Amino acid sequence: MIRSELIEALHNNSKFTLEQADVGVKKILDVMTETLSQGQRIEVRGFGCFDLRLKKERNAHNPKTGKKLVTERKFSVYFKPGKLLKDRVDASKDTVDIIDE
Repeated sequence: MIRSELIEALHNNSKFTLEQADVGVKKILDVMTETLSQGQRIEVRGFGCFDLRLKKERNAHNPKTGKKLVTERKFSVYFKPGKLLKDRVDASKDTVDIIDE
């Protein structure tokens, strides 16, 4: 599902107009982004938690040139699904076709 599909689903399953659904989704994503950028954790009970993980600097190389370099340390967003989400996704394994890679 992409953002426009999420907006459409919210519109179709509520009394929100398409414009209200668009503004609502944008506001939620903005608040989540701002919260994470301030180093805070987001927990949505039953759905999951968004948290930051610090990735240390590491030795790497440019595969095109072979030149060695050191990456900078950075934050990465980590998502841990909640029990309810995991259980619902797992329960769908017999009805949803998932392509193994």
